Amino acid sequence: MNSKHARLLAAAIRYDRGDARRIQHFVKVHDLAAAIGALEGLDEETQFILETAAILHDIGIHQAEAKHGNGHGTYQEREGPGVAEAILRELGGYSEAQIERVKYLIARHHTYSDIDGVDYQILVEADFLVNLFESPDRYGPAAKVGERIFRTAAGKRLLDDMFVAGAYHPLTS
Repeated sequence: MNSKHARLLAAAIRYDRGDARRIQHFVKVHDLAAAIGALEGLDEETQFILETAAILHDIGIHQAEAKHGNGHGTYQEREGPGVAEAILRELGGYSEAQIERVKYLIARHHTYSDIDGVDYQILVEADFLVNLFESPDRYGPAAKVGERIFRTAAGKRLLDDMFVAGAYHPLTS
């Protein structure tokens, strides 16, 4: 992890202070997104944006809960970009293009149609890999999710290795 992402991770943890479950979630999504991006051979800038967005992808949950009474994905997408922008600007060192792309990804990370870039695709896949484990009853069988959502070779391999090959289910194992 580079020093910018380490500082961002610390800032996101501070923002979500006391909410270990959500902090653990975005750390796992970041790690899986970073791995998928590296395995897919992303260029340095795309990898940087992907990892930045992965750390901040759910940063709007608390604001969504406060404003809308729940942290549903639609509300996360609505509230997250502004929170993310404030954090990125406070930390400094991010270009306008980087901030805009990160906000775009956060604003769509629960939207599975019209995925317009490999960074977007990988963010969705990494989030699903974690969500399938954390909330298995919410998404249905991993193989079905894989057919509908996963497009990268690395993401498909990780999905299969984690869930499909061994038919692992956290509630029954």
